[in-house]
Amino acid sequence: MNYTLKNIPERTQKPREKGLTMVMDKGLSLRQVEDFLEVSGTHTDIVKLGWATSYVTPNLKEKLKLYKDAGIPVYFGGTLFEAFIVRDQFDDYRRVLEQYGMQYVEVSDGSIEIEQDEKCEYIRKLSKDFTVISEVGSKDATKIFAPYKWIQLMKTEIEAGSWKVIAEAREGGNVGIYRDSGEVRQGLVDEILTQIPEETIIWEAPQKAQQVWFIELIGTNVNLGNIAPAEVIPLETIRLGLRGDTFSHFLNKK
Repeated sequence: MNYTLKNIPERTQKPREKGLTMVMDKGLSLRQVEDFLEVSGTHTDIVKLGWATSYVTPNLKEKLKLYKDAGIPVYFGGTLFEAFIVRDQFDDYRRVLEQYGMQYVEVSDGSIEIEQDEKCEYIRKLSKDFTVISEVGSKDATKIFAPYKWIQLMKTEIEAGSWKVIAEAREGGNVGIYRDSGEVRQGLVDEILTQIPEETIIWEAPQKAQQVWFIELIGTNVNLGNIAPAEVIPLETIRLGLRGDTFSHFLNKK
């Protein structure tokens, strides 16, 4: 940090298991990635190339190298995994991961129907060679899962080999763990946290109010995902109680 302030909550250090900031890259250019890394690389733990944007992104290998050289893991969005699976191209998907030197992979079923046993089998297979992040929840706002179902799905996917489980919200933050207004489904989150360790969950929280809510509930080192590149520095100030939204929350706390 550039100077000293008292009563600042302690952040975990990279590489960290909790307090992760996962950034959503929806199509940054090489120059934009360079600028992003200069400003926000220190505070970024992992980057997702959103949904299937990697399929149409120019200079993909060069972009991946920029992130790799900065020591920031990258993975392709879960929708790309689903696009291969629905076309019966799992082996082709593995070859793509190997071709681009990917170390992380997302397994999701937000856009297609996959039986849970089948999804867990994909997790088991991929976890032998990659660090797996699996996503729970649907991108369809009409599909509302009961809390016990979220818990069951998260448990089985962690047992199958997932490093972290993502609580679905899409890039807009208006499905899954949120109502269509963006409001957190508080009862659902409370129920999940009674059974699933918070450090194993990445909460997708693209909206500032959602980030504030989780930081106030769980603490400065909550795992948050789908953060826009331009919002990484603002989020870090929220985590540290240096923005009005959490300014008083951490004062006088030891």
